[in-house]
Amino acid sequence: MNKNLAKLKKVDLRKVFVQETDFTRWLVEQDNLDLLSEEIGVDIKLIQTEANVGRFNVDILAEEESSGRKIIIENQLEGTNHDHLGKLITYASGYDAEIIIWIVGDYREEHQKAIDWLNEHTDEHISFFLIKIELWQIEDSNPAPKFEIIVSPNEWAKAIKTDAARGELTDTKIQQLDFWKKFKDYVRTRNTKIRLQTPPPRHYYDVSMGSSDAHVVLTINSKENLLGCEIYINKNKDFFKFLLERKEEIEKEIGEKAEWVDGVGSSRIKIKKEIPNVFDQNEAENYFAWLYEKTVLFQRVFGKYFREFKR
Repeated sequence: MNKNLAKLKKVDLRKVFVQETDFTRWLVEQDNLDLLSEEIGVDIKLIQTEANVGRFNVDILAEEESSGRKIIIENQLEGTNHDHLGKLITYASGYDAEIIIWIVGDYREEHQKAIDWLNEHTDEHISFFLIKIELWQIEDSNPAPKFEIIVSPNEWAKAIKTDAARGELTDTKIQQLDFWKKFKDYVRTRNTKIRLQTPPPRHYYDVSMGSSDAHVVLTINSKENLLGCEIYINKNKDFFKFLLERKEEIEKEIGEKAEWVDGVGSSRIKIKKEIPNVFDQNEAENYFAWLYEKTVLFQRVFGKYFREFKR
């Protein structure tokens, strides 16, 4: 059977983005930041473009939505060079950034190795990304962007190395890290819209809900053998009160009674599931399924109430 298939054609970046500032203006549109977020698994929220660092300006200053960690993005539509690499480090230190993203039209091997080296010699909180941007079109269609990750942090190695240096490397932490890494892989195969952070060697895992006021927290308790899912509300007592007034309706939507905790600073709404053994490899997929389903449920239910609260 003959099928008429179109051909992909690569488009010169400079035909669409004459200046690097044109690319910056395109990238900071939310839909385009979301494309980048989905590719690297980091929720990017714009703070400012051309943010000042001494005599220089970083192209994009942003933050990770759920954690508030600072992000800098430096754009270079040509091949990588020493000047931009130096600026990247200067900008990172100037804003105490923990996520550093270098987007380029092409790259040299020595600069790829330099970013690899930075990832290998910094702790788990610092993440360097080298990303190649290309434009492609099908026949005469509009060009479409393609982000290709050239270098990203080795999540497992960085976390293990950091905890070992602190003298905090325990069997439990190794198991926690392994659990969350496999959970992240499980979710990636089912839902590319949920952006998950670098897996941590700890008992909890933060997941964005689209706001810095509140986010989902997943927990594993190896002492009591409990899985948990909760909404963590950061210092927004009005929002917690708003939810508490709708407690009966919310619990009906999530399908069970929840524990409502109003702390001095933060507030939580949590559910738990008793299991035989948190680290049982034979049951791991069932645990991942429960955590994933509750994450999607909490994002949907509490996201709806948050939008209503913001009106």
